[in-house]
Amino acid sequence: MITSASVVFAVLLAIFLNSLKEGILIKMQENVVSFYSGAIQLHQNGHWDDQSINNTFEASEELSSAMMSHQNVESVIPRLESFALTASKDNSRGSLIISIDPEKERLITKIDQKIVEGEFINAEDQAALITLGLANYLELSVGDTLVIIGQGYHGVSAAGKYPIKGIIDFSSPQLNKSMVYLPLKEGQWLFGADNRLSALVLQVNNINVSEDTAMELGMLVSSEYEVMDWSILLPELDQVIEGERAENVIFLFVLYLLISFGIFGTILMMTMERKFEFGVLVAIGMKKFKLSSVVVLENIFVSMLGALVGTLISIPLIAYFNAYPIKITGELKEAYERYGFDPVFYFSIEPKIFYSQTIVVLIIALVLSVYPMFKIGRLDAVEAMRD
Repeated sequence: MITSASVVFAVLLAIFLNSLKEGILIKMQENVVSFYSGAIQLHQNGHWDDQSINNTFEASEELSSAMMSHQNVESVIPRLESFALTASKDNSRGSLIISIDPEKERLITKIDQKIVEGEFINAEDQAALITLGLANYLELSVGDTLVIIGQGYHGVSAAGKYPIKGIIDFSSPQLNKSMVYLPLKEGQWLFGADNRLSALVLQVNNINVSEDTAMELGMLVSSEYEVMDWSILLPELDQVIEGERAENVIFLFVLYLLISFGIFGTILMMTMERKFEFGVLVAIGMKKFKLSSVVVLENIFVSMLGALVGTLISIPLIAYFNAYPIKITGELKEAYERYGFDPVFYFSIEPKIFYSQTIVVLIIALVLSVYPMFKIGRLDAVEAMRD
């Protein structure tokens, strides 16, 4: 019972921390991906290496329908992006101009929820949304005029004046200082890129299979297009997530090493204390293999009992925290918000988090059972009874 109890608490701790780590990573992945890039993007071939407005493609219903034909794709959002100089009366700054379909863009970035002043644009507006950092630098507010000067499709001049309809606060300092949003039709007119797009951004049902989805979609379109999932679009995020998961594996390894010593201590005690009984059983004719099997089953039972009880206790606990995540307060909350993350500790309820712990404990029990099998195999019945 003592050994099983130690396994219960170890498994409970492992599931709790593993669920917390996976929940935070999955939410971070979803937040960053939905923040701007989307899970998958389709571009003109070569656009990602040379993000020029000349490397754009003509929008077509056939292309959008091909993307929507995949069962994992929920929606297709068109975008036209280019860099230009944004200016007010006294100041100017290079900015990323993103031309969007306002209604569809809400589905991925929920950009309308980030407006801190003014209103969200609609498809027919000849107006702009700008980020808070850019507005402060240019000393502009809602109702003021933003000047955009740049180079359009195939070298045409791109110049326009737009009233500011709304100001967005992205929290992320890097994005907050240099982004402007225009309605898609207005952006295409500004850059002389009628009916052209930089990317189709795809929203998917399951972001965990976005790599496979991107490969399958790539086979549906011709070689003039490239289809990329978020791990290629955001390699830094992919490296962070993989690094955190590797760190989690090391922590779990240490935890299960401690569990192994606890179980081994019990196995060692039960083997040495019953040496006389083992000798008696072998002396009256019990096969050593059968005796070893009984001891192995005993070890597995003790370990599995603890693992199953720990898992059963963890299920309602993790389900509660999944429904009601832990909210962060104080300075840590401000730090999370400063980098564009939700100040909340999320918990994952992926089935593998639960059953994987039971499998690991079973493997540990089987490996440690080698010791009593070895001792029984070399047991001398007379010497064991004499000792």
